[in-house]
Formats: sequence, structure tokens, C-alpha cells
Amino acid sequence: MATIHWYFDFISPFAYLQWPRVRELATRHPVELRPVLFAGVLDHIGQKGPAEIPAKRVFTYRHVLWRARQRGLPMRFPPAHPFNPLAALRLCVALDARPDATGAIFDWIWAQGRAGDSVEALAPLARTLGVADIAAAVAAPAVKQQLKANFEAALAAQVFGVPTLVIDGDLFWGDDAFDFALARLADPTLLDDDEMRRVSTLPVAAQRI
Repeated sequence: MATIHWYFDFISPFAYLQWPRVRELATRHPVELRPVLFAGVLDHIGQKGPAEIPAKRVFTYRHVLWRARQRGLPMRFPPAHPFNPLAALRLCVALDARPDATGAIFDWIWAQGRAGDSVEALAPLARTLGVADIAAAVAAPAVKQQLKANFEAALAAQVFGVPTLVIDGDLFWGDDAFDFALARLADPTLLDDDEMRRVSTLPVAAQRI
């Protein structure tokens, strides 16, 4: 059976879009949910996020809202974006990244349009999830260590964006790659034909300095 990891950050509206399909996949195949700090990944690879480029930011927000409406998914952006998702990520880790907790945090931020950038903002949600003292929960050393371990695992897997499904080491980045990921899951030889192998090692003919 294939090993599947899903790397995500609550800051990503595309992760919210992909979440229902990941949740459904997890009913048929084990999927390990790995919250990860997207900003850390961007810093590591030296790249800006979509929301850090003004024109791309506007396009991205409009595009993701349109895609949510096409799928019949409720979507309301939080009060500000990008925001610091660390408290939401740590809350998810404190709850063992359970599907119900992960879904509730996504819903809080992206369906209800609530802030997810602080323990104060997330406290009402945390209480519904059985966490009476969110400040203590997200400050626990074990929680911080697990989030760090997720980040290190993402770097080791060469994750460069979120959401990313990693299937037996093969990366499938973005909500629009989900069908590609399912095809690879159904056919483990999908990436093994001659042209797939050739493009995987294609030489670089020019580089910007």
C-alpha cells in the first residue's frame, strides 16, 4: 500500500479547496496529515508567496473564490490575508491533526471567514474541540517539536508549496494536481514511461542571473 502524506497550511485557500477531497481519500486509504508553516518553506527555497505579489494576490483571491463557488463550497475570506497561521497550525498539532479538528479549523477560517491568527481569535473554536486552555496547548514543547518535525520532513521531501500530496516520495502540488495524484495512486507506474523519465531529468538551457 502506498504511503501518503498531505502537507498543508491553514493560510492557503487552495488547501481549503483540496481538503474535502483529501478527507474523502482518507476514508479509502491512510493519509497522514502534516500541518507545516508555508512561510518557512518559502524562506527555505527563496521564493515569494502568491499573496506577496500585488497583481497575483488579487488574481489568486478571485480565482480561488470562483473555484469554491464552482464546487459549491462555502468560502468567506478571513479579515486579513496573508496572516500568521502559527497558532492555528499548533492547535491542529495539539489535536493530533485529527480530521475533525483539521476540518473545523479550515471551516473557521475559510467558510466562516473568522480570524485564525492568534490564540485569542481561535479560543472559541478550541473550546468546541475540547481545548479549554489554548494558550497552554499551543505552547507545549511537544507541539512545537512536532510542527518542527513536520517542517523538516517537508524539506526532506523537497516540498515547495502547499497543499502537497506526497505519494511514495512523488510530489503532487496544488489543488489542481489532485486528479494527477489519484492517477498515480491507481497506477504506480504512471511516472515510469520514457517521456516521464526524460522530462524529470531535462537539461536546463538558460538561467536568469
